[in-house]
Amino acid sequence: QVQLVESGGGLVQAGDSLRLSCATSGRTFTYYAMGWFRQAPGKEREFVAGISWSGGNTYYTDSVKGRFTISRDNAKNTVYLQMHSLKPEDTAVYYCAATKDPYYSGSVYSYEYDYWGQGTQVTVSS
Repeated sequence: QVQLVESGGGLVQAGDSLRLSCATSGRTFTYYAMGWFRQAPGKEREFVAGISWSGGNTYYTDSVKGRFTISRDNAKNTVYLQMHSLKPEDTAVYYCAATKDPYYSGSVYSYEYDYWGQGTQVTVSS
């Protein structure tokens, strides 16, 4: 069992930056590839970014490429999402998720992730 706890969300203005963190429990953090998803009101949950267990491979949805960076610190059992140049359309609840898929290649499908956090709200005002 893996527990995920997100933090770092908040209310910011367009153009600002935020860093989200996802702390995980357990000793097997390195077995999991990690992803960040987001869900805006009235919309489907969408993939934002993913990272392999080693951190060597990262994946992004097109709308955040060049603005967001996913990273992980396996010694701290934590994955991060650094967000720059935030836009109002980035407003959503952001979730981190974990998958044991040994062939992880940045799956955009939420059903392929085994564990989820409770989410953290990011609101970007114009």
